[in-house]
Amino acid sequence: MNIYKQQSARLSHSLARGHPTVAVLYQALEPPVINGARKPRKPGGYQDSGADIAYTLRKHGVCVLTPTASPNPSIQEGWCFPDTEEGILSAVQQGATHLWANTVLFSSHPLQVSKSLVSNDPLYVVGQPPTLVEDFDDKAYLNEQLRKHGSFTLPQSWLLRATDNIATILDSIPHYPLIGKPVRGRGSHGVKLCRDRAELEAHVNTLVQESPVVLIEEFLTGEEATITVMPPSADHDSHWSLPPVTRFNHVDGVAPYSGAVAITVNSRTVTADEMKDASYGSVMRQCEQIGKLIGATAPLRIDIRRFREGSEFAIFDINMKPNMTGPGRPGREDQASLCALAAAAIGWDYGTLLQHILEGAVSLDQFRNYKNPFSRS
Repeated sequence: MNIYKQQSARLSHSLARGHPTVAVLYQALEPPVINGARKPRKPGGYQDSGADIAYTLRKHGVCVLTPTASPNPSIQEGWCFPDTEEGILSAVQQGATHLWANTVLFSSHPLQVSKSLVSNDPLYVVGQPPTLVEDFDDKAYLNEQLRKHGSFTLPQSWLLRATDNIATILDSIPHYPLIGKPVRGRGSHGVKLCRDRAELEAHVNTLVQESPVVLIEEFLTGEEATITVMPPSADHDSHWSLPPVTRFNHVDGVAPYSGAVAITVNSRTVTADEMKDASYGSVMRQCEQIGKLIGATAPLRIDIRRFREGSEFAIFDINMKPNMTGPGRPGREDQASLCALAAAAIGWDYGTLLQHILEGAVSLDQFRNYKNPFSRS
C-alpha cells in the first residue's frame, strides 16, 4: 500500500470514528526573504477565502472552530486563526484536529518548526508542505527541474539577475512581445506584457527592486486555461485533474487579478465538445505528472496557454496555493475561484470541493517530513 493509500485509509478511519474539528489559518506572518526575494503578502492575508472556507464547511456539518464565538458571515474577520505560533496553538488547545493552512508557507513557518505542536494527539494539515512551497514557489527553479526531469511543454524563457549585465541579455532576446514577472509572485503581481525592448527594460528595472531574479518568457498568444490538480485520495491512486477552465477578457495580454475582476466574468469550464481537442487531455496528463513529481499533498492550480490559436498548450505558471474563494457568505455569490468552477463541472458544489480537500489532509509528521525529490541544498 503506497503512502497516499495509507494516508487515505487512516483518515477515513479517523473520520468514521469521530468528525474532524477544523481551524482555518490566515496569513498573519510576513513571508521571509528567500534567496533575496520576498513573496508579496496579500492584503488581509487570505481572510476572505478563509472565511468562505470556514463558513461553508460549517454549513455542511463540519465542526469548525473560530476565534470569535459567533463571527458575522458578512465580514471576513473572526473566522480564521492567525498563522503565528500563538494563533495555531490557540486553535489546537481549543480542540482543532485539522489545520487548514490557507496561507503562504515556508520552511521556517511554525507549522514546520514549532516544537509545541508535537503531542500524542493526532494532528492533520490541509496544504502543501512548507519546504515544498518554499522550493517550488521559485518559478525559475521549478521550471529548471521540469526541463530536466520530464517531457513538459514550457515556453522559451530567460533569467535576469540584478547583478547581470541586463542590457547585454536584453540585446540577445530575438523577438517581442514578452512577459516579465518576478520569480516569487502572487496572482498577477508584477506580471506585464512588454511589447518592445524599452518597455521590457523599464519593467525589469522595476522588478529587480523587489526581486533579485526576474523571469522573462515568450508571450503565448493562444487560448489560456487553468488546470486544478487534486492529490491522491481513496478514489484516486495518483494525482488527477478537474476539467479545464478557459480564460478570456484579458487586460494587456494578462488575465486580471481575481480581486479586481471576478473569475465568473472572465472564465468558464471547457465544454464536452471542446474537450474532443486532444491538446486538453495531453496537457492535463502533464499537469498530473507535475503533481506526482513534486509530491503535492493539496490542490495545485496550473496555468496553461497555447503558443498560438489551435496549437498545443504550454505550462507557464504553477500555483502552490490556489485561490479558494467560493460562494456562500452574503454578498459572495460571484466569488467562485477557478478551482471551484472546475469542481462544478463534475457536479461538486463549493462545499463538496472543500470536503474532498479536507479528506486529503496529511498528518503533521508527513507534512513536516516532506523531502524535495530533486534534493535541493
